[in-house]
Amino acid sequence: MKVIRRRSFLKRLILFLFGAQSAYLLFDFFKGNKEKDLDTEDIFEARHLKDFEPGRIYPFSSGKFYLYKFDDGGVIAVSYRCTHLGCTIRFDEGSGSFVCPCHASAFNIKGEVLSPPATRPLDTLPVQIKNGIVKVDVNHPQKRRRFERSQLVYG
Repeated sequence: MKVIRRRSFLKRLILFLFGAQSAYLLFDFFKGNKEKDLDTEDIFEARHLKDFEPGRIYPFSSGKFYLYKFDDGGVIAVSYRCTHLGCTIRFDEGSGSFVCPCHASAFNIKGEVLSPPATRPLDTLPVQIKNGIVKVDVNHPQKRRRFERSQLVYG
């Protein structure tokens, strides 16, 4: 019969526990990513669709996007981030455009580039309208090359 010394036993026990904990953490990490659909913190509930006037910009600083409702009822959410270097843009009422304070890029209501250095439109954020409530997925911006009517969501 082989005698295991206390020091050797403790080393093996610690290695076993460390390995088991590491395996559990890896399993939990990958399991969580596969099962994740859309976390509730990803979705920003703006408000009811009827509360938005057509032709008006609605800033949502907590959601980091601007929402715009077109005359035909279509809704689009554009990111606060300039596509040049990621600075936070603002809407200028006077010019009716989005302006980047860092390098003077400008974008129209649809998010299209009016003046460089930005070379592509503002990213859009996925919009869903459920039971009349406008919901915006704030953690999954979508890059685009140009504005298309298919980017609008209708309620």
